[in-house]
Amino acid sequence: MAPAPVPAAPDLGTLRQQYRTDKAALLDQLGVQGSSTRGVRKALQQLSRLTDQTLRELWSLAGFGPGFSLIAVGGFGRGELFPHSDVDVLVLLPDGSRPDDDAALKARLEGFIGACWDLGLEIGSSVRTIADCVDEAAKDVTVQTSLLECRLIAGSKNAFSTLVNQLAEAMDPKAFFVAKTLEMRQRHTKFENTPYSLEPNCKESPGGLRDLQIILWVAKAAGLGRSWDELARKGLATPLEARQIKANEALLSLIRARLHLLAHRREDRLVFDLQNAVAESFGFKAQVPAGMASSAKGTRRASEALMKRYYWAAKAVTQLNQILLLNIQERLQSDVAGVDRLRPLNERFFDKGGMLEVASDNLYVQQPHAILETFHLYQTTVGIKGLSARTLRALYNARPVMNARFRADPVNRAQFLQILKEPEGITHAMRLMNQTSVLGRYLWVFRHIVGQMQHDLFHVYTVDQHILMVLRNVRRFFIAEHSHEYPFCSQLAAGWDKPWILYVAALFHDIAKGRGGDHSDLGARDVRTFCHQHGIDREDTKLIQYLVAEHLTMSRMAQKEDLSDPDVIAAFAGRVGNERYLTALYLLTVADIRGTSPKVWNAWKGKLLEDLYRYTLRALGGRAPDPGAVIEGRKREALSMLALHALPHQAHKALWDTLDVSYFMRHQADEIAWHTRVLSRQIAQAAAKPAAKLEEGAEKPIDKCIVRARISPEGEGLQVLVYAPDQPDLFVRICGYFDSSHFSILDARVHTTLTGHALDTFQVVAPTMSEHYRELIAMVENNLAQTIDERGPLPAPTKGRLSRRVKSFPITPRVDLRPDEKAQRWLLSVSASDRAGLLYGITRVLARYDINVQLAKVTTLGERVEDTFLISGAQLQMNKRQIEIETELLETLEG
Repeated sequence: MAPAPVPAAPDLGTLRQQYRTDKAALLDQLGVQGSSTRGVRKALQQLSRLTDQTLRELWSLAGFGPGFSLIAVGGFGRGELFPHSDVDVLVLLPDGSRPDDDAALKARLEGFIGACWDLGLEIGSSVRTIADCVDEAAKDVTVQTSLLECRLIAGSKNAFSTLVNQLAEAMDPKAFFVAKTLEMRQRHTKFENTPYSLEPNCKESPGGLRDLQIILWVAKAAGLGRSWDELARKGLATPLEARQIKANEALLSLIRARLHLLAHRREDRLVFDLQNAVAESFGFKAQVPAGMASSAKGTRRASEALMKRYYWAAKAVTQLNQILLLNIQERLQSDVAGVDRLRPLNERFFDKGGMLEVASDNLYVQQPHAILETFHLYQTTVGIKGLSARTLRALYNARPVMNARFRADPVNRAQFLQILKEPEGITHAMRLMNQTSVLGRYLWVFRHIVGQMQHDLFHVYTVDQHILMVLRNVRRFFIAEHSHEYPFCSQLAAGWDKPWILYVAALFHDIAKGRGGDHSDLGARDVRTFCHQHGIDREDTKLIQYLVAEHLTMSRMAQKEDLSDPDVIAAFAGRVGNERYLTALYLLTVADIRGTSPKVWNAWKGKLLEDLYRYTLRALGGRAPDPGAVIEGRKREALSMLALHALPHQAHKALWDTLDVSYFMRHQADEIAWHTRVLSRQIAQAAAKPAAKLEEGAEKPIDKCIVRARISPEGEGLQVLVYAPDQPDLFVRICGYFDSSHFSILDARVHTTLTGHALDTFQVVAPTMSEHYRELIAMVENNLAQTIDERGPLPAPTKGRLSRRVKSFPITPRVDLRPDEKAQRWLLSVSASDRAGLLYGITRVLARYDINVQLAKVTTLGERVEDTFLISGAQLQMNKRQIEIETELLETLEG
């Protein structure tokens, strides 16, 4: 009988086509619409097996001899492969083999790796002997980790077994544990130590897949188990914890796989561009909160539902990671003398090496009052720096106990209030309560905003994290060590008798976000209920409710209203009512703005708020605004400053005689003195030289534009003075210059003198303020003056590109034009997505209709702008022109 023919080896073209066809079929399984995670692990394993088989074919074609091995390492070594992840392999050489010394071997290796790439495998390869592997693992914990999960694909089984045995012998489980936990800490720091980033990395961020992988790495290194079920069998995890881990791991894996599929590349970040697409692949749809009509403002995006689910999973992973790592650490250190020594704190708790330890596993089930006592002890006991694994596990398993009855218990209510009233540790206690899910189970309204995104483009935290950040900011006002951060706030806080009132207001100020309706009003109702339930007296309840209801008012007034107008201050004083309410609202407002994003706060906003506080305080003190007295006081103070600069007697008079009341009301004494020093000489010279004696065709000295700049007295950016003959398009030209030079205008005050000259003051910031500020000042003074004097046609506004965030979460442009309370001028408010050239575009529209800008307040909140202009002009008196102006402004805002 003739021998069976040997099948021909497949060529690379056939292999490539087969691999792509089979991979596409597997990816179709992962891309099936729906949120079920049941088949995700199987699909990732099948993708890994398909890759294994393809690699075996290529290995066979490459013709490696005996003693060589192809080994999967890293993530591929786990036997699961994501759609566009690297295929990490190790080519294990026999001892003594060196590709650099063997041209044939080098050619074979290059041919094999090249064939992998030709086939479409995103290969990540290393070539080493066993000795090389052991040496590299000893030097680099990353290599050691990669080899810990190695798996044989093809080649010598004996060589693979020898490698595994030698790596195991060289492994020091305790040192490996320390190295991996330090590595994890560095990784968490890179991602701001929070699982609640608005664009989290589902692999690397805290609470991501890497936090689960690290548990299995250190467990495997210590010989404690290779899977979640094995860890449960050995008592390192409970059956419930193992189920929870597997469920959350499957969810994170499915999100990561869908990200790869939608991006068509390796993408592990839930970036804004992909969040909605991933959400829709899970079946999430936009929803309108109950009781609200469908609107852009009220609609909850599909991405919000997805991200909330992600955050809850990441939070659970963070908790379980901490529990299991502490358990593994205890196992590793159980042979160290004195580690398990317990110091009794009371009959329910022990101090176990600085960690708070429960006396029994079922303490919280038997004594629910001990749950909040845990955080009070953590807050008040010297030397306690965290919760032990046993305590964390007991809290995790006690979640069913924290029910409506638990929340209504008077003992628990008194304990929670006591935590807020303690002189120290409030922020740490509240953060730990949130991390362990106790805060949301005790304050049920808080539970709804855990993981709630804020699509307003200037909050960088989820609602719960923002609230805790605001609480932290308020708390720091009362800590002497932080008084250098906000001295005025710390000064006010030092005289405040009940800090806990502000802490409660901070906890509730945004607690109704995402419910639909006005979150300030809804939050005020929630906090009133809280105060009633917790026995807070009537006066304190009234103040707390006021703070929650009005927590946005002071910021809006400072950034949008004309603070030089006595009527504005009087109206705000009437709304606040007294100094106690004003101080509390000021402290909460500063803490709130600081808690949205590090980019939102600046020194100019701080000055506006402080000015509003001081003006309002004077009004509340019975000192009715007296423009005459205010002006005389500022003049006297300005003259005192001018005396230090040795100006000639009455040098100020030439300028001051051209200025009216509104100028002195809108400018502080130091600004008046600065303007006078800069302008008095030129104005005096122009006044002294009769026009008839000027040479024919010569300009009066003052007819040329004067631009001066200085470092802002607020310590941020520049203050720029422009003095020039008034012209209809002057303001827009100035805005055009700042736009083209990439300056941001924070504030503009426009004044026209009695001689028809514009005296405008701008507060501007550059993207990067040069250390050589003198050169920057000289550049602004020369170039801006040249721009104004040229008087050519207005340049077209630049078409600024929208940021990635704005494209994902566009803001509907809004224009509001209405007369002021005296019906003498008009207030123009605009809101839109920020981009380069926007302010210039707005001012071009106003210039086209001969509208004068008297005051401009420019507020940038992340990628959103909220600008307010005080304007006047004859065109505003005609309804038809108003409509035209508003229409053109909307077109400009839409870009």
